[in-house]
Amino acid sequence: MPKRKHFWALALIIFLLFAAGCSSSTTTTSKTPSLQPGQMRVCFLDVGQADSILVQMPNGRNMLVDAGNNDDGAAVVNYLRQYGVKQIDYLIGTHPHEDHIGGLDTVIKSFKIGKLYMPQVTSTTKTFEDVLKAVQAKGLKITPARAGVQIINSGKLNVTMLAPNKAEYEDLNNYSAVIKVTFNQISFLLTGDAGEQSEAEMLLSSAISTQADVLKVGHHGSRYSTSEGFLKAVAPRYAVISAGAGNDYGHPHKETLEKLHGIKVFRTDLNGTITFTTDGEKINVATEKNPPDNSISASSTGDATRPSPKIYVDSNGKGLIKGNINSKGEKIYHLPGGRYYDHTKAEIWFKTEEQARAAGFRPPK
Repeated sequence: MPKRKHFWALALIIFLLFAAGCSSSTTTTSKTPSLQPGQMRVCFLDVGQADSILVQMPNGRNMLVDAGNNDDGAAVVNYLRQYGVKQIDYLIGTHPHEDHIGGLDTVIKSFKIGKLYMPQVTSTTKTFEDVLKAVQAKGLKITPARAGVQIINSGKLNVTMLAPNKAEYEDLNNYSAVIKVTFNQISFLLTGDAGEQSEAEMLLSSAISTQADVLKVGHHGSRYSTSEGFLKAVAPRYAVISAGAGNDYGHPHKETLEKLHGIKVFRTDLNGTITFTTDGEKINVATEKNPPDNSISASSTGDATRPSPKIYVDSNGKGLIKGNINSKGEKIYHLPGGRYYDHTKAEIWFKTEEQARAAGFRPPK
């Protein structure tokens, strides 16, 4: 097919998939591994230089975020069956790079799929086209992945997207769907390949705190993600890096590992599949191989009971904390009702004090 016709055919498929859809079929059978009632399990699957994350929720539902490279499809399906998955209630392709959606078509063909989320950006690769064909063949609808999309809001269980925050980016990685999963007092932040631009937007735009107990480090530990301000705002106890042993990119980069100093770091290239199990208050971590020196094997509450930051927004969700640079060049933020609030010009707005501090601002003396 000529390139121009090929593009329009692909565009038509995308339009139809985002516009309409119907229920899917196909089921699988397997023995379900032990997961106690009221627990949640998050598995960072070892798929080499790629991403795939399974979230098994306390309500019995399953969410899969990415599915590795093209050659990883069968392996991901096998992993899911080992964990007793018969249906994927929420399937997310964070962005259309092969190392994230390569095995997505195989997964779609192998399981009953509930809702499918992908960012509204196209790619002319065969990998992307294969995913669209699988979606179309199954009669699925694609729900746009973007900041503010609430996948679950049910009591102590919340799953919300914090990014992407814009409609267009130069770097395809910044289209990455970033998902925050919170179960009672424990939270996970799954960042795809989101770069520093997306990280900055999350700090300034999100009405939801980026703070999380477990951070899936962006872009396989690349130096172009995990900015100092973002890492400070997330303040994770544990970090997970999904990367392949001896990969050509040198991931994870030394700079990123240095930033993570003091945080318990797990890596799929060293530890294989990494599994977190939580009852909403405590976290257990298990690794497939080579537990790192700073890992844990028993329950730990740590700072899991820390309070959520207070959010200052108006009725439209706009930030109310004023950020100002004074005559001395100092970055100061002011809370509503503060002594200088009404007399201060806002040069930047924040929704939480956490965001303001992460951006280098401090409260007035």
